[in-house]
Amino acid sequence: MFTGLIEETGKVSAIRKGEASFQITIAASKIMEDLRLGDSVCTSGACLTVVNLTKDSFTVDIMAETVKHTNFKDLKIGNRVNLERAMRLSDRVAGHLVAGHVDEVGEIIRIQKEGIATLITIKIPKNLAAQMVDKGSVAVDGISLTITKAESDNFQVSIIPHTARETTLVTKKTGEKVNIETDMIGKYVRNFLTQPQESQNVKREIDTRFLAENGFI
Repeated sequence: MFTGLIEETGKVSAIRKGEASFQITIAASKIMEDLRLGDSVCTSGACLTVVNLTKDSFTVDIMAETVKHTNFKDLKIGNRVNLERAMRLSDRVAGHLVAGHVDEVGEIIRIQKEGIATLITIKIPKNLAAQMVDKGSVAVDGISLTITKAESDNFQVSIIPHTARETTLVTKKTGEKVNIETDMIGKYVRNFLTQPQESQNVKREIDTRFLAENGFI
């Protein structure tokens, strides 16, 4: 589990491709302090497992399923990626809960300045649009961001100067792909509310009895 607060950006130093999956090695510094084999690292939004370590780099496997749902197929040596170690249960959740399970890839369709902020509009598949709400949370390439505007097939985020300095997002151009993970809590709520009724004759109402039966009160 992660918070979406990027600790540093790392540099892809090696890519070893197989038939359907591949390995990448990433040069880093800050997160190497206590990184161990088997640890999880959120790498531009995807939770990946460390399979090899040196003093200044780590290697992860990227499986076919991850390749299918992320922008990793476009990775090149020299590219920078956002890095975050797994959160501790005692940590503050200053961003939002991020699983590191990328839902889909979005495409940057507009970048504009507004004062000190950079506004980025990202086109997404329509199946994700229902999970986007104004002022809700979303992880873009692993970065916890607030949605400033949600539309039927795109959403907008506002990047403050600190986020611009500490992540890779503002280095991207229109047409480039980014990894999208929608809000975990929102997914569960939506799934719960859209489940088929146990009986067509029973109307589900949210009242105090309903809340008590489902453990909310």
